Amino acid sequence: MRRWQSALRLIGIGWYVAGSILLGVLAGLWLDSKFDTKPLFVVAGLILGIIVAGYGVYRMLLPLFKNSQNKEDS
Repeated sequence: MRRWQSALRLIGIGWYVAGSILLGVLAGLWLDSKFDTKPLFVVAGLILGIIVAGYGVYRMLLPLFKNSQNKEDS
């Protein structure tokens, strides 16, 4: 059962990363079409999506690293 929980957590992290980056790019495309500044907001949205995804992955994996450290200390 523990393996399934880990697998589902990793799948959720993958969806989070994909969603963050996709949302940033789509928001950039929308803003570019609104203000007619083609690559500017897409690139900014991509960078922002990557930053949000990286921070989110860090926050999601932090409890796993803390649990493994606690098991090693015991």
